[in-house]
Amino acid sequence: MNKSFWLCRITLTIIVAMCLRIAPWSHTLELYNPDWVLLVLMYWSAALPERIGIFTAWTYGVLTDVLTGQLFGQHALAYSLVIYACLKLHKRLRQYTLLQQGVFVFCSLLLAQLIFFFIKNLQHLAQFNSDFWPPVITGTVCWPLIYSALRCVRIPSNVK
Repeated sequence: MNKSFWLCRITLTIIVAMCLRIAPWSHTLELYNPDWVLLVLMYWSAALPERIGIFTAWTYGVLTDVLTGQLFGQHALAYSLVIYACLKLHKRLRQYTLLQQGVFVFCSLLLAQLIFFFIKNLQHLAQFNSDFWPPVITGTVCWPLIYSALRCVRIPSNVK
């Protein structure tokens, strides 16, 4: 397949993730809404590390900041650090089972949440409460579904 075809597929999956990120959920469901964009970027950086890198993660992080109205750069920083870890460990991640990948995803989402909490704490005193954990847990639980769906997007098109 040509280069624009795989780029179109990757971009489309990230756009869908951004739509899920800003979709109007009820307050209860909003608490459980995982960071879809980060999960999709983690998959693509592990599957195609030569095509999805730190700059791509930073760019989509800035776009996520703009879409969600958060402090400019906080998602960019978190995404860049998590994708750096994914790129450094992409060969190992490919060999891991989904359960082992789930542990890595949990740690990565936890790192991103800690960065968001730290930045929020720099702005004003933030309380550590129960709203911290649900996005991390639901993102970890959703990982096998995201992995399977994006693998179906990648494999039939022979993007390697």
